[in-house]
Amino acid sequence: MSLQEMISRHPQVTDATLNEALVEASRHANLCAQFCTSCAEACVVEDMDMAQCIRNCLDCADVCTATARLGIRRTAQNVDVLRAQIRACIAACEACAAECVRHDNPHCSKCAEMCREVARDFKACLDSVD
Repeated sequence: MSLQEMISRHPQVTDATLNEALVEASRHANLCAQFCTSCAEACVVEDMDMAQCIRNCLDCADVCTATARLGIRRTAQNVDVLRAQIRACIAACEACAAECVRHDNPHCSKCAEMCREVARDFKACLDSVD
């Protein structure tokens, strides 16, 4: 079963209110959290000072997880809070990507790529959140 199928079974969700872009961005944000956590863990064993990268990755992972959770909730949704959380996620993903691209290693490259994708996904669906 897909996440879209699960949400479509919510008693207050219709085909018109499903918002598949938000559901997909939320699913993608969960994956991004895993990428960021993995990147932070890999940064621990790098030979250089990776403290800022680790911090950005862990912050991004936490923000992505929270945003994903808010993005799939449908009962009594607080749209203002959801929009603020999406904006925070975009900012966290952009900051993490900007830090990761400063490092020449494969885990940071993949993390930056994923963060840019999630930021793009949430930017694309922000106007459709209501």
